[in-house]
Amino acid sequence: MSLDEDARWLEWVTKQFESIAGDDKEIDLDEFKTALKVKESFFAERFFALFDSDGSSSISLDELLKALDLLIHGNETDKLNFLFQVYDVDGHVCRYTSCVLTGSGSIDPDELRTVLKSCLRESAISLPEEKLDDLTLALFESADKDNSGSITFEELKAELENFPEVMENLTIRSKKRQTPRYLTRAYWHNNSRKLLFLCVYACLSLLLFIGAMLQHSHGGAWYMVAKGCGQCLNFNCTFVMVLMLRRCLTWLRATWVVRILPLDQNILLHQIVGYAILCYTLVHTTAHVFNFVQLSEKSEYSLWEFLLTTRPGIGWVKGTASVTGVVLQVVICLMVLCSSTFVRRSGHFEVFYWSHLSYVWVWSLLMVHCANFWKWFVVPGLVFLLEKIVGIAVSRMGSLYIVEVNLLPSKVTHLVIKRPQFFHFKPGDYIYINIPVIAKYEWHPFTISSAPEQSDSLWLHIRSMGQWTNRLYEYFRQPESQTVSPKRLTTSLRNRRQVSAKFGENHRFCNIKCYIDGPYGTPTRQIFASEHAVLIGAGIGITPFASILQSIIYRRRKQNCPNCNYSWCENIKDSEMKLRKVDFIWINRDQKSFEWFVSLLTKLEMDQADEEPEGRFLEMHMYMTSALSKNDMKAIGLQMALDLLAKKEKRDSITGLRTRTQPGRPEWGKVFQKVSEEKKGKVHVFYCGAPALAKVIKAQCEHFGFNFYKENF
Repeated sequence: MSLDEDARWLEWVTKQFESIAGDDKEIDLDEFKTALKVKESFFAERFFALFDSDGSSSISLDELLKALDLLIHGNETDKLNFLFQVYDVDGHVCRYTSCVLTGSGSIDPDELRTVLKSCLRESAISLPEEKLDDLTLALFESADKDNSGSITFEELKAELENFPEVMENLTIRSKKRQTPRYLTRAYWHNNSRKLLFLCVYACLSLLLFIGAMLQHSHGGAWYMVAKGCGQCLNFNCTFVMVLMLRRCLTWLRATWVVRILPLDQNILLHQIVGYAILCYTLVHTTAHVFNFVQLSEKSEYSLWEFLLTTRPGIGWVKGTASVTGVVLQVVICLMVLCSSTFVRRSGHFEVFYWSHLSYVWVWSLLMVHCANFWKWFVVPGLVFLLEKIVGIAVSRMGSLYIVEVNLLPSKVTHLVIKRPQFFHFKPGDYIYINIPVIAKYEWHPFTISSAPEQSDSLWLHIRSMGQWTNRLYEYFRQPESQTVSPKRLTTSLRNRRQVSAKFGENHRFCNIKCYIDGPYGTPTRQIFASEHAVLIGAGIGITPFASILQSIIYRRRKQNCPNCNYSWCENIKDSEMKLRKVDFIWINRDQKSFEWFVSLLTKLEMDQADEEPEGRFLEMHMYMTSALSKNDMKAIGLQMALDLLAKKEKRDSITGLRTRTQPGRPEWGKVFQKVSEEKKGKVHVFYCGAPALAKVIKAQCEHFGFNFYKENF
């Protein structure tokens, strides 16, 4: 961090201290734990003891700032000395000279085990006691150079020199994220299609507005504004539908049009047009109100009669323009409100879903409200109707059943659906699914997580984040009913057909009717046309990449030499396959989330060739955000031990994979710098996950000149 950032942080610490400290201007251990926000009390107690230089069982502001100044501005030896004192559990600090160790002066295996156990708790990592022993011995044996049975300060310092990245920013606090920069030359270059499209859209809207105003110039200023907005509404209320013609957009993605139009950002454009409709309706309504005020002064009708009755005879269908306009204004406002991010992301997707279906009423009312709207609507409306008819026909064609269910950690439901013969899709595609036993009329979109080459079944991984997904999880979590009823045999037969066999509490075979609509294409369809693809999944955002990675397994066949242990991979002939390198990055909050696809990732590692002429085709990078980063003083020993044991066992202790799980969040600048230096061709970055992280990654992609695609539907 810069000196200015350090000064601001120390100023913030001072204010926090003053708000917590009492009249004596000192804080005790409990207050210190609250201020430091440390999960494991061991570290709070150790830091408190070291900060309390006078042994008064309380810390003054001067003591706190002096210790923090040492950790921020101190040299490497000062920081290592502090770290050693934290680990030397039976030692203590001299009250008269700071940072001078007294006591045992060494760390024995039991002390190291105590520290590592606390590190595991602080990082929310759960490992068996035997694995903890292995970690302790791996670090201890590596650091105890003289085999004396204890680690001295010099030995710890020598061991840390093998991990230079640890000492770069040794601290007890995290770095602040830099605000990404927008509107740079790289931003304009990488968003040229979207920006050009928005410019054309804005110009067209302006032309429509001016044309309508000039055409109705005889009616006064407010009347002209109302008519200008009305003409823009004719266009936008039709165009907002065109942007959601999913089947047409999926087909266009396979044509040259995808290089000109921003088809992959149709959801964003749909939202922009939706907000434009809201603005136009508000201005349109306001302008008409002011116009009615002027008319009411010159006619026998009052303002309220103009607004809420058909008496003035305004409108082409029995004077209903004003009444339908008021209803349209209310409905459109509710639709936009219920479509807001805080509604959709707060577990109330059903509110968004059902309110959005009122588009049928909006279009119907627009037909009555405006005499010319049908001219704009007729062609796109017929295409939309045709898409709906095809969707209903496809969803009802054949018998689809959920044949297997796995309940995974973090309330993720893995559905296995018997795949119909006519169903064809590409990696990363998504479908809408309807499960009548959960909700008869609700359809919800989910990415297909199985590969197209897997001909017998479809996989869906669904995380419980709303009412429907929670009902789905709870439905399969509850055991079969054993209630005795008069129709016991009938019920038993029905249950036997519904759930034919059950394996454990979280795995069962079943035979539950469902319907699917799709598939629909996404930006990830372009992955195999890329040369260097970077796949970034955050949490359950791995699902489209699970499909892609499985498809890669099918497209690349591992070969083994019969006379030696040498192995290599060769690509199955595929005109679409241009990939030279794939980097897969999976970011999870907790350890259990890696269990969702650990078997798939293990298979991917096993199918990798031992050596490849151009380097490894697929590299995996795992990150666990709840784990403290390597430069955090509370986690240094644990991360060193995990590294040493991973090299020894050739397995990561957290996931069981060969790929080492990295603590904390990726440093995107370093990640993309390494990708850029590999020079494997044009880099395409595909992301699926939280929108906030998408902004950070997109900014970095613009800096390095990478193409960025966000999975969104």
